[in-house]
Formats: sequence, C-alpha cells, structure tokens
Amino acid sequence: MIGNINSAVLFIIIANVLVSMKGFSDYTFLNTYKFQIGKIVSGEKIRMLTSGFLHVDWAHLGFNMYALYLFGGIVAGILGIPNFLIIYFLSLLGGSLYSLKYHKNESFYSAVGASGAVSGIIYASILLYPEMELYLFFIPIPIPGYIFGVGYLLYSIYGMKKQIGNVGHSAHLGGAIGGFAITLLLNPSLFSTNTFMVGLLAVPIILLLLFGDKLKAL
Repeated sequence: MIGNINSAVLFIIIANVLVSMKGFSDYTFLNTYKFQIGKIVSGEKIRMLTSGFLHVDWAHLGFNMYALYLFGGIVAGILGIPNFLIIYFLSLLGGSLYSLKYHKNESFYSAVGASGAVSGIIYASILLYPEMELYLFFIPIPIPGYIFGVGYLLYSIYGMKKQIGNVGHSAHLGGAIGGFAITLLLNPSLFSTNTFMVGLLAVPIILLLLFGDKLKAL
C-alpha cells in the first residue's frame, strides 16, 4: 500500500517526521520554531510555517500523518501535485492565522502540529471525491469520508474549548476554511457538480465563524 503513495504526500510525511523527531529530542529547537503568539507578534512570522512540521509526540504525529496519507493522494491525484502543495501550505498558514486571531490576547499561547494543513487536505478531498469510504483501525465497517471530516472538525472544537495539550486545535478550523476555499477557487465547477457536499461542509465553518469566539465564554 505504501508503494502506491503519491510522491508529494510522501515528501511531506518524511519532512514532518524528520522535523518532529528533531523537536522530540531538542527542546531548544522545538521552542525556537513552535507557534507562539508573543514571538509571532514581535516579528517571528516564520513560526506560522515551521510550527506545522513539529508535533508533541509520536501519537500526535502519527494521527496527522495517517490522515494525510488517507486523504492527500486523492487531492494530488485529482488536482495534481502543484495544486496539492498550494492547498497544503495555504491551509497550514490559514490555520496559523486563525489561531493568531483566536488567541490574540494570550501572548504565551503556543502550539505545534500539521493540523491546519491536514484539515485543509481532508476538506479538499471530500469536496473532490464525496463518495469515498474509509476503513479505520477501530471501526469494522466503512464510513463515508465526510463523516470523518466533520468528526475531525468537531474534535477540534472540543480541543479548542478544553485547550487539550500543546496541540493547535484552533488551527484545524483555519485549515479547513483554507482547504475549502482554495479547492473551490481551483475547481469552481464543484459548486454545480457537488452542490450538496459544498453546502454540507460549509455549515460547520459558517457556524464557527459566527459563534467561534463565544467558545471561550462557555
């Protein structure tokens, strides 16, 4: 199965693994390149990109890379490698921008993870291939891809509220918005060929944009 992986997806996975492994063993490296509000506001904008290649532990890294493996090849296969990379990196930056906005008054807030980029790829793949079904390790029957995608986003909302770990949960939403918007810009025919899925995936995004700030008050 690994032999069929798209070369661009494999490159991104290897980059994440190597950078994350460096961060696991070198706290100074992790601290220098992680997402941190105060440092970014003071001028270290590169952290908005580099934090997307760092992870807190093997479980965090494994989950994100498994999701990228499942969905990345669909995007690269349908839209091509250049467009896959555009969606990946703009979703990563979208996630960082949303985190910066959501946590703007928390100068010591920090996070790492490819969550934003992966969320964008998940949303893009569901838009492009809505009939996909997934076999997950702990579920013996196939589930629709859009169920996984919406569930991934709902978990992110829970993580944002509870601020679980050092994981960039708020980046999931920004990444999903980025992947959703960029995919539609690259392939606007989806508005007519896949109207239902466009509307379905837009609902949680719209609700969170309208009411996301109220999560902190709950």
